[in-house]
Amino acid sequence: MNELIRPDETAFRLELTAAQLKIVHTALKSLFDDLGHEERDVKQVVAAVLAKLPGEHEIRAIDLGRELRRTA
Repeated sequence: MNELIRPDETAFRLELTAAQLKIVHTALKSLFDDLGHEERDVKQVVAAVLAKLPGEHEIRAIDLGRELRRTA
Protein backbone atom coordinates (compact mmCIF):
# COMPACT_ATOMS: atom_id res chain seq x y z
CA MET A 1 0.00 0.00 0.00
CA ASN A 2 1.39 3.41 -0.98
CA GLU A 3 1.34 6.10 1.67
CA LEU A 4 -0.03 9.45 0.56
CA ILE A 5 2.50 11.42 2.63
CA ARG A 6 5.96 10.05 3.39
CA PRO A 7 7.29 10.51 6.96
CA ASP A 8 9.94 13.02 5.80
CA GLU A 9 7.59 14.96 3.51
CA THR A 10 5.84 18.22 4.40
CA ALA A 11 2.16 17.40 4.67
CA PHE A 12 0.63 20.87 4.90
CA ARG A 13 1.49 24.56 4.90
CA LEU A 14 -0.59 26.95 6.94
CA GLU A 15 -0.77 30.74 7.08
CA LEU A 16 -1.88 32.18 10.42
CA THR A 17 -2.73 35.65 11.65
CA ALA A 18 -0.94 36.82 14.80
CA ALA A 19 -4.03 36.00 16.89
CA GLN A 20 -4.29 32.53 15.38
CA LEU A 21 -0.58 31.94 15.94
CA LYS A 22 -0.91 32.85 19.61
CA ILE A 23 -3.87 30.49 20.06
CA VAL A 24 -2.12 27.61 18.25
CA HIS A 25 1.06 28.09 20.29
CA THR A 26 -0.89 28.29 23.55
CA ALA A 27 -2.90 25.17 22.72
CA LEU A 28 0.17 23.16 21.73
CA LYS A 29 2.08 24.30 24.82
CA SER A 30 -0.85 23.28 27.01
CA LEU A 31 -1.06 19.89 25.29
CA PHE A 32 2.70 19.41 25.66
CA ASP A 33 2.56 20.24 29.37
CA ASP A 34 -0.35 17.82 29.94
CA LEU A 35 1.27 14.84 28.22
CA GLY A 36 2.79 12.22 30.50
CA HIS A 37 5.80 9.94 30.21
CA GLU A 38 3.74 7.20 28.56
CA GLU A 39 2.97 9.59 25.68
CA ARG A 40 6.59 10.31 24.87
CA ASP A 41 6.14 9.82 21.10
CA VAL A 42 3.27 12.34 20.94
CA LYS A 43 5.23 14.75 23.15
CA GLN A 44 8.16 14.58 20.71
CA VAL A 45 5.92 15.45 17.77
CA VAL A 46 4.31 18.36 19.66
CA ALA A 47 7.78 19.62 20.66
CA ALA A 48 8.89 19.47 17.02
CA VAL A 49 5.89 21.56 15.94
CA LEU A 50 6.48 24.08 18.75
CA ALA A 51 10.11 24.38 17.65
CA LYS A 52 8.90 25.58 14.24
CA LEU A 53 6.92 28.42 15.80
CA PRO A 54 8.32 31.71 17.08
CA GLY A 55 9.72 31.63 20.61
CA GLU A 56 7.87 32.18 23.86
CA HIS A 57 8.97 35.85 24.03
CA GLU A 58 7.60 36.65 20.58
CA ILE A 59 4.33 34.85 21.29
CA ARG A 60 3.86 36.72 24.60
CA ALA A 61 4.37 39.99 22.75
CA ILE A 62 1.26 39.36 20.65
CA ASP A 63 -1.62 41.33 22.17
CA LEU A 64 -4.55 39.03 21.51
CA GLY A 65 -7.16 41.66 22.37
CA ARG A 66 -5.63 44.16 19.96
CA GLU A 67 -5.33 41.55 17.22
CA LEU A 68 -8.96 40.50 17.63
CA ARG A 69 -10.13 44.13 17.49
CA ARG A 70 -8.28 44.50 14.17
CA THR A 71 -10.31 41.72 12.60
CA ALA A 72 -13.68 42.83 13.99
